[in-house]
Amino acid sequence: MNNHSEEVLSGELTVSQVVVLLASILLVALCGIAYELIIGAISSYLLGNSVYQFSVTIGLFMFAMGLGAYLSKLVVKDLVGGFVVIEMLVSLVGGLCSVVLFLVFPYYYFYKPAMFTMIIVIGILVGLEIPLLTRILSQKQALRLSIAHVLSLDYVGALVGSIAFPLLLLPHLGLFRSSFAIGLLNVVVAMVNIVLFKHSLKRPVSLSFAGALIAVVLTICTLNAPQIGVFAENQLYADEVLYRHQSPYQRIVLTRSSRTGHLRLYLDGHIQFFERDEHRYHEALVHPVFCVPGSRSRVLILGGGDGLAAREVLKYGDVQRIDIVDIDPAITRLCRSFAPIRRMNEDSLNSPRVTVHNLDAFIFVRMAGEKYDRVIIDLPDPHDESLSKMYSVEFYRLVARRMNKGGLLATQSCSPFVTREVFWCVAKTLQAAGFSTYSYHVTIPAFGIWGFNLAALAREVPKEFSIPTTTRFLTSEKMVAAGVFGRDTSRVDVPVNSMFEPKLYQLYLKGLLR
Repeated sequence: MNNHSEEVLSGELTVSQVVVLLASILLVALCGIAYELIIGAISSYLLGNSVYQFSVTIGLFMFAMGLGAYLSKLVVKDLVGGFVVIEMLVSLVGGLCSVVLFLVFPYYYFYKPAMFTMIIVIGILVGLEIPLLTRILSQKQALRLSIAHVLSLDYVGALVGSIAFPLLLLPHLGLFRSSFAIGLLNVVVAMVNIVLFKHSLKRPVSLSFAGALIAVVLTICTLNAPQIGVFAENQLYADEVLYRHQSPYQRIVLTRSSRTGHLRLYLDGHIQFFERDEHRYHEALVHPVFCVPGSRSRVLILGGGDGLAAREVLKYGDVQRIDIVDIDPAITRLCRSFAPIRRMNEDSLNSPRVTVHNLDAFIFVRMAGEKYDRVIIDLPDPHDESLSKMYSVEFYRLVARRMNKGGLLATQSCSPFVTREVFWCVAKTLQAAGFSTYSYHVTIPAFGIWGFNLAALAREVPKEFSIPTTTRFLTSEKMVAAGVFGRDTSRVDVPVNSMFEPKLYQLYLKGLLR
């Protein structure tokens, strides 16, 4: 028994009370890790840089839990009541964290303070719970057994939560409904403890009323999660949202301007194309590599699941086969079936000359298979580590193995103005992989100044181009001018990007923060 009389419950713990307390430990840990992952996922979606977001979230959460554990010593009376109150606060703050973060994001400078505050508050509350439960259980069993049971169940709960989030919660419930449902789970834990310990609590009726009120709020939010999600996400976009979908790989949002009717596609909050000027990007990406003499019957497009690069490639009658490799079937399914996008890509994804492979591009180029005359790399910017490896010397060497002798490659290479070091790092990395390169840039209103690299294998890259007349923007004269860089975009000394020494990701962050 504990020597401090003010901590002792009225009567010894029953077996059912012990079981409920032990179950509470497991569920508390499950809910705590789930809130952590939800906040990390939302911040990665809204801000990018997933490793940074999850690292900061986990580190700050663990620190806050330690602070909560330290503060638990101040609770010396009504331990079960204190635990119940804390559970209710966790359910309220954690349950509403997702929608609050989305609503705050449009006011960009308030987002990080709000995110840090929620992480710290939830962490402190979760950190308070474990010591309180340990002290309650120690009134029934030896302290060494209480600590062993509490910590082991805490770790098991964290494991269950960390597995359940990516496999069950996010795919089936989504971010909003997941946070509401986890909040409800916290309330249920609190209410069950109120029922079992009602004779030991000072204000069981008041606690029951508060718990019921929170449960009603979270239940309403859970039932209306799709509408809440639509409202919160709509705050991120100026245009009407036509389509939204959370695939296992990314958040897909398609918007349409109410003024002009133009479409915009966003992946994880990053714009992929704007209908009004996408032709500038895709013409600059595709036609320079295709106007060079030589065989071009077999073409590989890495990325490009929207079919817009394929649209430009299909303008060449001697192209016999185009393989598009895009990891996300949700993107290729949308862009081959949604009428407004089919109009944009001229139904390229349904062409008999096009074959879609829903595979990771890195895995595809590692596989043994046929070789290609021209390769188009239309992948997103390297805003996280998994994308950064797609711009590595190892990746480019694998691509080279899948190219015929004298083959040519073109890749989007970010902005030489905003991310100057990234642009020239891509060029240098291609050269380290055995390619000769021609770097060029064009202006795309949706993106600003945007850069590309044309690369040749076992041949020199041309400096003159014969652009076909079917283009809306690109001309031969423009391509020559595109290879001329001003002082603020000219070549700088940069390292080679490698999977084992990933420099590109840091350069990308540096450019965005400059």
